[in-house]
Amino acid sequence: MANVCAPVTVVTAMHDEIPHGATVSSFTSVSLRPPIVSIALDRRSNLLDKIQRTHWFGVNVLSSGQEDIARAFSTSRADRFHRAPWRQDQGLPRLACAVSWAVCRVHRVVPGGDHLLLLGLALHAESTTAAPLIYGNRTFGTHSAFVRGTRAITDQIAAFTH
Repeated sequence: MANVCAPVTVVTAMHDEIPHGATVSSFTSVSLRPPIVSIALDRRSNLLDKIQRTHWFGVNVLSSGQEDIARAFSTSRADRFHRAPWRQDQGLPRLACAVSWAVCRVHRVVPGGDHLLLLGLALHAESTTAAPLIYGNRTFGTHSAFVRGTRAITDQIAAFTH
């Protein structure tokens, strides 16, 4: 699976007025009608616990060149939110640097080995045309068409709002 490219996101939750977040590359669209996305989190994840308590999560799709933020949120350090500007948006932590943003309510939880697959109903989404950060073959980058600038982004998250 290391050769399969995936978008790099920071999934967030707010619990007891404290922001929580983690880098997640297992983010995908499941359905357009209704607008459902999925993320997979390790069963031992602290973020998973917060999401299961609140039933809400935010998805921040990072932009190309933001490897430092992806790495910061992939650690268990408590100061992750000091490394990236953020604000609350609809009660969830939203990173200022995100090229796309989705607010999701947990729709269903599906067991998947050592992970849980969270299906989220996307109730709000925003997107820009900036190149997203992707991860594949253990390296960060972006799609070559974004680098050339020859194609505009067609973002599935934005389709959820129509």
